[in-house]
Amino acid sequence: MTDQFPFQKLDAYAVAKAMAMAVHSAKISHRELRDQAERASVSTFLQLSEGLPNDAPGMRRRYFTIARNSPCEVVAAIDLALALGAIAESRANEVLAAAHRLRGMLIALAR
Repeated sequence: MTDQFPFQKLDAYAVAKAMAMAVHSAKISHRELRDQAERASVSTFLQLSEGLPNDAPGMRRRYFTIARNSPCEVVAAIDLALALGAIAESRANEVLAAAHRLRGMLIALAR
């Protein structure tokens, strides 16, 4: 993709995208947990993407606050999937690392 919006070049965008891709490629074997983790990771990515180009501080904070909560849902789904043996530990660690990094970015953006 050659033409990108400015927000697509930001680290937070790349990390949110990487987290969603990691969740998808993890192929969680528990159907409900896979669905929940995938939906939460996509929601995080889309809420962030909606907030990044917004110029109104109140609206940006709103989008980033919503986006900040969804990685926690991803982490919970991955944690339970790992406990149930529904995801490989290496895949879980990849998702968890991205979620942790992204959450810090979202907290900073929401300020």
